[in-house]
Amino acid sequence: MKITTQQLHAVLGNTEILRGIDFEANKGEFVGIIGPNGSGKSTLLRCLYRVLTPSEGAVFLDGKELSSYRVKESAQKLAVVAQHNYYNFEFSVRDVVMMGRAPHKRALDRDTAEDYQIMRQSLKAVGMQEFEERSFSTLSGGEQQRVAIARALAKNPKLLLCDEPTGALDYNTGKAVLKLLQDTCRKQGT
Repeated sequence: MKITTQQLHAVLGNTEILRGIDFEANKGEFVGIIGPNGSGKSTLLRCLYRVLTPSEGAVFLDGKELSSYRVKESAQKLAVVAQHNYYNFEFSVRDVVMMGRAPHKRALDRDTAEDYQIMRQSLKAVGMQEFEERSFSTLSGGEQQRVAIARALAKNPKLLLCDEPTGALDYNTGKAVLKLLQDTCRKQGT
């Protein structure tokens, strides 16, 4: 899956954050966006995953404008690991990871044995399999981030967008997570 932007502009409040951004990432690439705090990296990512609507320009998935996809359709194609993960309700780690399966279901579909298998494989991939029953809110910031990555992996996305995925992780765990993300990109061609 290829993602591109053409002349992307984004305004927050009265401030133009992005000015004419042309960006491209191709299938199987592992791309990093580098810049100082406040330079617009997260704003660009939010435009890529539809949380923000660009004020000008467009985002394209495989040549088709992102805004022309139904939300569910784009959610099946891409997964997001945000910087911060907050939930207003008490969820178990299992519940949070199972949320990654939602775009692959209809409204009242039940979770299947395959969904549970994918959830457990995703938790194992980030070293959190023993936390399945724990409340998400009781985890450390680094543990929560690993669960968020497991949720994204559970979607089996074609494209994985991460906003500082290792920011809350210790050095060794961060290194392992980056390797996991790189290997996932290569294996799935995301």
